[in-house]
Amino acid sequence: MRRNVLFYVITILIFGSGIYLTIQAGKRLEVTKLSVPASASQAQEPANPPVPTAAQPEFGIARATQVIRENLRDPLSLLLVQLILIVLLARVFGALFVKLGQPAVIGEMIAGIVLGPSVVGALFPAASHFIFPAESYGTLRMLSQVGVILFMFVVGMELDLKHIRSKADTAIMVSHISIIFPYFLGVLFSLFIYRSFASANVSFLSFALFMGIAMSITAFPVLARILEDRKLTRTFLGATAITCAAIGDITAWSILAFVVAIVKAGGIGQAVITIILAIGFILVMLFAVKPAMSRLVTERLQVNAAPTKGMIVGILVVVFSGALFTEVIGIHALFGAFLAGIAMPADHQFRSHLKDRLENFSSAFLLPLFFAFTGLRTQIGLLTDWEGWLVCAGLIAVATVGKLGGTMFTARWTGMNWHDSFSLGALMNTRGLVELIVLNVGYDLGIISARVFAMTVIMALFTTFMTGPLLSLGNLLSRKNAPVAEQHASVY
Repeated sequence: MRRNVLFYVITILIFGSGIYLTIQAGKRLEVTKLSVPASASQAQEPANPPVPTAAQPEFGIARATQVIRENLRDPLSLLLVQLILIVLLARVFGALFVKLGQPAVIGEMIAGIVLGPSVVGALFPAASHFIFPAESYGTLRMLSQVGVILFMFVVGMELDLKHIRSKADTAIMVSHISIIFPYFLGVLFSLFIYRSFASANVSFLSFALFMGIAMSITAFPVLARILEDRKLTRTFLGATAITCAAIGDITAWSILAFVVAIVKAGGIGQAVITIILAIGFILVMLFAVKPAMSRLVTERLQVNAAPTKGMIVGILVVVFSGALFTEVIGIHALFGAFLAGIAMPADHQFRSHLKDRLENFSSAFLLPLFFAFTGLRTQIGLLTDWEGWLVCAGLIAVATVGKLGGTMFTARWTGMNWHDSFSLGALMNTRGLVELIVLNVGYDLGIISARVFAMTVIMALFTTFMTGPLLSLGNLLSRKNAPVAEQHASVY
């Protein structure tokens, strides 16, 4: 041991001394170089005029503090600070709302708003500007978009098309009426707010079609999480809600693709080509990519039950290629990722392994970036007058009446009892993260203004928050009014 320590010390001293002597020799070269006449140095290389700098202390606490502040302003350092703050705050708020009986996504959404100009920006403007300067938004946006692309891929992968087909008779009617009714109310409401709240250069067609979409969305993943938390997944109500939400998601995203195509193309005529390309892409994904992926995965799963690294790389290439294609043709990258998820093999074990590998990283790291980015864009301070808050309340009422009411009465028409019909309506009224994704699409395209964006974000939070209390209220009223009520609790 002593022999090794002695060798270590001697080696460090020898090479350390060599480094020191070499640096001292190099300093003599600096003196020689600086003594060369200006004309000679200009002949060898172009001269760069010295940049005058303010006098700075060479050492001490002041200089150390100044160096730290300058290093924190480096883009990488700033991004790391943002990531730490966003992930921690999202985790804290998510855990808090879970304890309150709400989905974690609500807390994560609120954490994003807290980090934005509505809370931190209003209370601590200097700190907010230092941590989230405007020039850093681009990096956050790109990272958050990657997270949302992976999220939409997982959403598409969770859709069970066979299960949808088995319950299509009831689910199609409920889900489509629960889309068309709030869509109509959203378009109708646009008549009253277009002149005062729409962006300057947006046509009424684009604004009204998008507001209809914003009123019609159901957050499939949040709904599934609520059902799981309340142990309703394997009940008649849970199975019907999952199927209706799945069909509704497919329909709503198809309508959104059509609306985005119209906005980007500048009219219905030019959008037809985009729609034809999108239909061709759907057919290729369902009838070419899906069978090919199924054959490939079946062969590989015979060797290894879990997806290998090579398989995950190949799947990510399919996801990002699909997202790229739909982005390029003028729809949106999220639609391609969603279709890539639907095109994955139906093997439940494979999907479960793949979901665990992708969702853990995406949900814990990338999606909080999306919430933070959305919060940075949400300026609740714009709603300073009674008219703004009145319109915001109107949006919440229209969204709730359209989605909950349309679902409830249609479900009752198909034969469900009032309790299950009301519960199904409350579940379908959940918007959550999917609504924020849609709203960001509209904001990026300039369809909705900053004020409408803030209003609709509040609407998304409110309607998602009310789902749990409405379900509890429905159960309470059901027990009071019908002690021996008809129950749909059979396992499917």
